[in-house]
Amino acid sequence: MKYIITGGSGHISKPLALALLDAGHQVTVVGRNAAHLDELVGKGARVAIGSVEDVPFLTKAFAGADAVYLMTPPNFTTNDTKGFYEQVAKNYAQAIKGSTIRYAVNLSSIGAHLAEGVGPVNGLYRGEQVLNKLEGVHVKHLRPSYFYYNLYSNIDLIRNMGIMGGNFSIAANKFPIVDPADIAQAAAEELLQLNFTGNSFRYIASDETGTDAIAKTIGQAIGKADLQWVHFTDEQAYNGMLQAGLSEDLARNYIEMGNAMNSGIMFEDYWKNHPGKPGKTSLADFARTFATVYSA
Repeated sequence: MKYIITGGSGHISKPLALALLDAGHQVTVVGRNAAHLDELVGKGARVAIGSVEDVPFLTKAFAGADAVYLMTPPNFTTNDTKGFYEQVAKNYAQAIKGSTIRYAVNLSSIGAHLAEGVGPVNGLYRGEQVLNKLEGVHVKHLRPSYFYYNLYSNIDLIRNMGIMGGNFSIAANKFPIVDPADIAQAAAEELLQLNFTGNSFRYIASDETGTDAIAKTIGQAIGKADLQWVHFTDEQAYNGMLQAGLSEDLARNYIEMGNAMNSGIMFEDYWKNHPGKPGKTSLADFARTFATVYSA
């Protein structure tokens, strides 16, 4: 099989590409920086260097492939976060139409069942709708939960104020959270089996916890047993994001997403379509990794 993997050497794309290569398949990795792909090239991957905003480039890269993994790279400077996500999906759809691809695994997000009210994830909702219109192409949308590594944004807050927090707080066992390695494993399963048809989705989580438990577990791992999770106001969180260098549009989107998490609407469809067995990486496992990064 000939696979296309977008996302370069990212936290999901790299282990996914390695899994497909280990299984004996031909893999082309799409990325923006050739130097970052040297390890994958050494393992036998081909590379296509260019931008996901360049449709002719994507069309050429996708030519002759059987299946593709799609992801939207982050854009921290755009003034239209949702529109950017939608446009990348349109670019992918156009490239797929000009290819032999018949299977696509698309990285979406928990909350993408909603057209409005979940911040940047609404852009991924729009992307799902674009890809669902492809004729003769089977599409599996991966909807992972909140990423563990989003919690790294709390490191300066812990060091400077001795707290963690956001404009949300979530009760025990109501916060699904995920490690990229578990997403990569799920993507590899879908691409190696290719037994999905039509348009479908799959939720992915590594653990189900709460914000107080997150602060307690990470606090124990870094030697701060009294670490607390603080529920900030929208204004406090927004100003903090601007100070961290986020664009006003992205900060507003994250505030909206935080409110959707706090109310629970972002997770409602996850609980209705619970994925069952969680991934391999528990909160305690991640806390040890967090401690290593925190101490560096």
